[in-house]
Amino acid sequence: MRHEVSNAHTAMAVGSGDLPVLATPWLIAWMEAATVRAAAPFTAPGRTTVGTGVRVKHLRATRVGAWVDVVAEPPTEADGRQLTFLVRALDSTGGLVATGEIDRAIVDRRRFLARASAQDSGFDRGARGGHP
Repeated sequence: MRHEVSNAHTAMAVGSGDLPVLATPWLIAWMEAATVRAAAPFTAPGRTTVGTGVRVKHLRATRVGAWVDVVAEPPTEADGRQLTFLVRALDSTGGLVATGEIDRAIVDRRRFLARASAQDSGFDRGARGGHP
């Protein structure tokens, strides 16, 4: 997936720093989007994946106007319901911008949303230690 860095993607714009370069939160969001696409072959109808872990090293600054290619390499098979993707981002010069791993869990879409709704309403407080 290719993304062009705009002013809206900078650390200054999102508050993760005070420089006009690609913000780490945007980079991670782009990497997660690549894992969603790469996870498609592992999901059956009615199932999807949700992010469960991110381990990324942001290695190189990227200026406004430059582009970043993001790649997510899926595992050869799912480890139960868990998928771990190797991710990397390269800039327009071929320089390594970031590398890491992102975990996603395979879930039933309806059950996941029903549980989230129950938690939002306070119905499921006991299952999560009584925290609102």
